[in-house]
Amino acid sequence: MGTTGYGYYRLAIFFCMFIGYSLYFFNRKTFAFVMPSVMEEIHLDKDDLGLISSSQTMAYAISKFISGVLSDQISARWLFSIGLFVVGGINIAFSWTSTVSMFSLLWFINGLGQGCGWPPCGKVLRKWFEPSQFGTWWSVLSCSMNLAGCLGPILVTVLLRYYDWRAILTVSGVVCAAFSFVCLVFVKNEPKDVGLPSIQAAVKKGAKGGNTESTLSEFLLSPFLWVLSLGYLVVFGVKTAATDWGQLFLMQEKGQTALMGSSYMSALEVGGFVGSLASGFITDRAVSRQGLSTHGNPRHSLLILMMAGMYVSMYLFRVTITPEIPGEAPLWVQIIHPISVLIGVSEKEIWILLLGAVFGFSSYGPISLFGVIASESAPSNFCGTSHAVVALMANVGAFVAGLPFSTVAKQHSWDMAFWIAEVIMGATTVGFFLVRNMRTKMGRMAEKLD
Repeated sequence: MGTTGYGYYRLAIFFCMFIGYSLYFFNRKTFAFVMPSVMEEIHLDKDDLGLISSSQTMAYAISKFISGVLSDQISARWLFSIGLFVVGGINIAFSWTSTVSMFSLLWFINGLGQGCGWPPCGKVLRKWFEPSQFGTWWSVLSCSMNLAGCLGPILVTVLLRYYDWRAILTVSGVVCAAFSFVCLVFVKNEPKDVGLPSIQAAVKKGAKGGNTESTLSEFLLSPFLWVLSLGYLVVFGVKTAATDWGQLFLMQEKGQTALMGSSYMSALEVGGFVGSLASGFITDRAVSRQGLSTHGNPRHSLLILMMAGMYVSMYLFRVTITPEIPGEAPLWVQIIHPISVLIGVSEKEIWILLLGAVFGFSSYGPISLFGVIASESAPSNFCGTSHAVVALMANVGAFVAGLPFSTVAKQHSWDMAFWIAEVIMGATTVGFFLVRNMRTKMGRMAEKLD
């Protein structure tokens, strides 16, 4: 009975949260997906686009931080479902408006609703899955974002051939709001809500006391917390710039079609899907072999390698993709040519998709690792706060990737904006390499370590 009960509820709850968070993410990015069509109907310059994007990002950063606290105080099931309903309703309202001010206001409210998505997921997963399974299911659930990001651009591009952008946002919002009621019915906060024993009792018996508790000031004064926060800010900001503006960059300055731009975005999400899963699996094996110490972290090696991959793929994306066909075939064209002949796709299209996949793999991996490292390096009484702080800084990076990034593009070009992001990414990677062996244990150091 117990095993069957756990299996049924875990499957139902995880399915609802996976689909629900996919809808969260899809309806977070709907404006980015239909942006070219909106610009054909309504005159929007780059400052307008940046204002709309940044308004959502700023609200999301605030809401996600507050929701992380609220999820410990109120029902995670209600918080997740209410946020999903709000996000759906705002997408419907967005399809009825035509002014920049209303777009920005509604997308700000969308951001507030979006912040109610992930914190309840983390709480429910922790209640329903053992610690030995928690990381795996966390990674799989995070792939719901990649699924929505992968299928979303292609689905919307195809639908735009038959329907206008307003109809697409309306239907998307209706589906999102309707599914919130499904989540309200099937998602359960913890096993005790359905008469099953808590799975955390056994965990407490085997807990070790080696992780000394610290005061808030000791935790906040830990240099590694802010090193992680700065790194996450840059990585998440650069990733957001690529996902929000990469399609326009390809279309406006690289001479590519809307379908090619959408395909690039989808390839990026496919790579991100693999990167998210691979980063957790590979670094878990490194931790099991080397263990965690007070200085350095076994996860740093892959983290730095993936950050370097972000820099290299950005550089190649900016430099090698050109509107015109080079007179003499570059090396990458010669390498890809046999594959191009075999599958009937041009070398440039294959190259763009490959760069998108590599960038996605290299960016989503660190995004997963920053959260894991922040949690496991913090004192036991500030694990949640540690993750909240670095996540807040990540959303600051996403905000910078909105209006400030688009303003640079307006004053100069998309090429210049991406070059700046590229340089910052490279400098951050070098910085992380130089401090890779710094003290990583935050807060008070235990007097005696086993």
